[in-house]
Amino acid sequence: MENKNRFYSLLKEDNGQQNEIDLGEKIGLNEEETIKIISQLLSEHKIEYKVNRACNYRVMKKNLITS
Repeated sequence: MENKNRFYSLLKEDNGQQNEIDLGEKIGLNEEETIKIISQLLSEHKIEYKVNRACNYRVMKKNLITS
């Protein structure tokens, strides 16, 4: 869980400068661990698959619902 939060924060800060595998390696994750974290973040709707410069994922913008 800690690695997931670290990866998510790094993905947000990086803003597409590096690809997702390199970002994972930056915090000590191998490719398999990075892919598992990406899968979890996708299922939680925190990120989406969308090419963002060098990266294939981007942090989803929060939808504001007004009543």
